[in-house]
Amino acid sequence: RGLDSWSATEWTVCSCRRRSTDVRREGCAASTALTEQPRRRLVAIQRFFRTPKGLLTIVLAVLVALAAPAEGLSQVWPGLAAAALAAMLIDVPILRLKYHAWEFPSGALLTGLIVAMVLSPQEPWHVTAITSAIAIVSKYLFRTRSANIFNPAAIALVATFHVFGTGQSWWGALPNVTAYGLIVLVATGVFITDRVNKMPLVLAFLGSYYLLFTIAAFVGDPRRVAEIFRAPDLQAVLYFAFFILTDPPTAPAKYPHQFGCGAIVAVTSFAVFEWI
Repeated sequence: RGLDSWSATEWTVCSCRRRSTDVRREGCAASTALTEQPRRRLVAIQRFFRTPKGLLTIVLAVLVALAAPAEGLSQVWPGLAAAALAAMLIDVPILRLKYHAWEFPSGALLTGLIVAMVLSPQEPWHVTAITSAIAIVSKYLFRTRSANIFNPAAIALVATFHVFGTGQSWWGALPNVTAYGLIVLVATGVFITDRVNKMPLVLAFLGSYYLLFTIAAFVGDPRRVAEIFRAPDLQAVLYFAFFILTDPPTAPAKYPHQFGCGAIVAVTSFAVFEWI
């Protein structure tokens, strides 16, 4: 039958059916969008924890979980919370201005954790927060176009040591945990070092560092350098080599440069120990 012969009732029914179909389609599209958002977020989170930053976050969380009970949870958590929150609160608006979008400050979280794990748990929480804040600010002040000049956590720890006389117990390196703590530290450190492709840097640093102190022990008084080979200095050096020295934004990428950088840092560290 031709369209001209349709009655008003038939036109109304047909129009209602079309509107109903359109509503159902819009409803399905909205429902699909709502279900896709959590799925995309989950995929993004899974991808993050496969990256070096995500893996380092997991590793540091494991080390904190093992070290905190030995240090005392009531002693540890104020510094951890203050350092992490201070770093992230400063980094969030900077990232917003830089990328014109809200981003999770994963790098700031890692910096805050490292700062808190190095400083003594007995340090006031505001000193830990200030140290963490200095680390984040230095990341944007001391840099070239492509990389940071200094490791943010390291330069902040040095700065607050001279300003506040902070104590550094390196409790996050598991010095007060039983023998298995050293195994965990080495295993997680080697894992992260391999993931960021900085193994030559770590080997050059550790090899040169302990070679220099071994020579010093034979040439001079071995009691002066004996502490370097024992806890907590041993764990502190390993933590520094695996988790601070290998920071991708500040560590060289090419293998020859890594060997040179590791040796230079080792010689400098030895010189500071001997003459400063």
